[in-house]
Amino acid sequence: MKFVPFFLIFSIFITGCKNKSRNGIKRITPAVSDSTKPSARKGIDIKPISHASMQLTFNGQTIYIDPVGKSIDFAKMKSANIILLTHGHPDHFNLETLQEISSDSTQIISPESVANLLPENLREKTKILKNNDFLEIEGINIHAVPMYNLREEAQSFHPKGDGNGYVLDNSQKRIYIAGDTGPIPEMRNLKSIDIAFIPMNLPYTMSVADAADAVLDFKPKKVYPYHYRGKNGFSDVGLFKNMINTNDSEIEVIQLDWYPKE
Repeated sequence: MKFVPFFLIFSIFITGCKNKSRNGIKRITPAVSDSTKPSARKGIDIKPISHASMQLTFNGQTIYIDPVGKSIDFAKMKSANIILLTHGHPDHFNLETLQEISSDSTQIISPESVANLLPENLREKTKILKNNDFLEIEGINIHAVPMYNLREEAQSFHPKGDGNGYVLDNSQKRIYIAGDTGPIPEMRNLKSIDIAFIPMNLPYTMSVADAADAVLDFKPKKVYPYHYRGKNGFSDVGLFKNMINTNDSEIEVIQLDWYPKE
C-alpha cells in the first residue's frame, strides 16, 4: 500500500469544499467556463452580472442579456457584439448601460415593446423579434421564445406577446434564457437544451416548485437559477435543486453569484 502524504489529502479535501455551498448547490466563481473543447468558438463562458443580467461568450461572440447593474462598472467590460433584451422592466432594461456597452458593430435584439423605448442611435442597431421569430447572427441561431405569467393575478406583470425569452443555438450547444416567465407550455416543450437560465421569484415569475416542475419536463443538461430575489427576499434555490435531483439526478443544478453585493 502506497503512502499518501498528509498535505496532499488535506489539499484535496479543501479543494472539494470550495465547490459546495451550505445548501448543497454547486457554487462557481463569477466567470464560468462551460467549454468542452479548446477552441474559443466552441466554448461558453458565463459571467453573472446582477439579478437577470449576464455576459456570455458564445461562438466567439460577446453577448449581454438584459444588462443592468448600478454597482457594475460596465466601462471596464468588453463591448457587446450582441445584446439580447427580454422586456422593458427596469431590472432588465437600462438605457445608460446600453449606451456604455454598445459599439458601432453591436447588434441589439429585442421585442417591439423594448425597441420603442430606444433612442435613434440604438434603434438603428436593433432587430425586432416577435414571439417564435428566428434570426441568425454570426453563426448563432436566435429563437424568440414566449415569456409570460400564467397565474391570473400576475398576468399584468408580463402579458403574453410583450417580451421574449431566447434560445441560442450554434449547432454545438443550445442555451435557453427564460426571461421573466411562468412555467409556460412553450418552456416545457423545449428540446435538447444544454444550458437553461430559469427565474423563480414571486409574485413576478413563478414559485420554486413550479420552476422545478417545468425543468423536469424539458430536462436541460444544466440549469442555472437566476432572477431569484422577490418581494420577500431570496427564493430557496437549495430546495429547487433538491426537487429536481430527487426526480432526475442527471440534471446538473449550478448556482452562480447573481447578488454579489447582497
